[in-house]
Amino acid sequence: GNPPDPAAAATLVKTAEEAKASVHKNQVAKKVALSTSALQAQVDLLRGAVTIAYPMGLPEHETLPGMIEGKEELEGAASLDYLDPDTATLWWAGKEFFRDQTIGDRVGRNEKTKIVARLQKRGGGAPAREPAVSEEERKAMMAHYFKKQEEMKKLAENDE
Repeated sequence: GNPPDPAAAATLVKTAEEAKASVHKNQVAKKVALSTSALQAQVDLLRGAVTIAYPMGLPEHETLPGMIEGKEELEGAASLDYLDPDTATLWWAGKEFFRDQTIGDRVGRNEKTKIVARLQKRGGGAPAREPAVSEEERKAMMAHYFKKQEEMKKLAENDE
């Protein structure tokens, strides 16, 4: 198809970046709550930007209109990432939360407690545990211990 003019393309990119930033995990650190109305506002802004960029409409084969309207059927890898809200289960500390439980029932009433919970498909079992150290930390530790081992070898050679 024909690309939009550069100004409309810039508006489209800027709107997409703002939408992505509004749902980014950094929003948790900023203590910004994510609501359905905020998500709908971002979808509306994206719909407007697409309308500005393509006033004649998008071609039939384009999947974006279906995504914006929420009518697109998920296929392939995208369908694996989708969890049905009615059947998804919440897991924390290797234990499943039941639908009638609140987080306070399982974790307690301390407001300063931070938990990292996972959503899983029903019947999928507990999600895999995350490693205790990240990949970067592991590499740094390995480099440190290797360097220390080399120093010990040099000291042993000097002692002989």
